[in-house]
Amino acid sequence: MKSEMKALVYLETSIPSFYHERRREPEMVARRNWTRRWWDTSRENYRIATGTAVIEELGVGAHPAKSLCLEMMACVPILPVSDRIAEIVAMYIKHHVMPRNPVGDALHLALASAHGCHFLLTWNCAHLANANKQEHIRHVNAMLGLPMPVLTTPLELLTIKEESL
Repeated sequence: MKSEMKALVYLETSIPSFYHERRREPEMVARRNWTRRWWDTSRENYRIATGTAVIEELGVGAHPAKSLCLEMMACVPILPVSDRIAEIVAMYIKHHVMPRNPVGDALHLALASAHGCHFLLTWNCAHLANANKQEHIRHVNAMLGLPMPVLTTPLELLTIKEESL
């Protein structure tokens, strides 16, 4: 019997950041708990990857969990950046899919799309996991001949055991 290949998940910067989140506001605690639960119990159901932009973003500044976040991502495969990725980023910016910061959200989306990731996992609900933007992203990706990753949060990818329903 042929085994089915696991879906590929691109991990955006907010995933390791929220795993090590220290703020105490209820919404921050909830995101931290859902991220930890996904990482600790559901991650094994997927193949995971990230981009150099994630490592670079985690390395900037003096946030208290910086080394923990970088350590967490050390074993995650990094998807290569090519000239095609740069072209996709430019098109996302040209078509107002993402803000003009090409080292950020546009690059994450370009990497996930160009490498055929099934999911882009993020807590960035302003630019990425935003239902109001998904049709626009889908249209531009179709124009570029790219698949559309599901832009989602860890909460939506948690594995729920049938007996707990």
